[in-house]
Amino acid sequence: MSVEFDALTAQVAANTSAEASAVILIEAIAKQLAGNPTPAQVSALSAQLKTSADALGAAVVANTPAA
Repeated sequence: MSVEFDALTAQVAANTSAEASAVILIEAIAKQLAGNPTPAQVSALSAQLKTSADALGAAVVANTPAA
């Protein structure tokens, strides 16, 4: 049981970290959009969001145990 509990503990920590990062990112995006951004700023923000979404997706896949 200890091995399973350790794996679950590690997964909870990974999820918590990813979720906290997502909250920070979403708050930052909302703040930037509220500032009446230029089209170039919107494009840069879009690229940043894609990069972050890709990283989050990869982290979820990497930390999800096989069935």
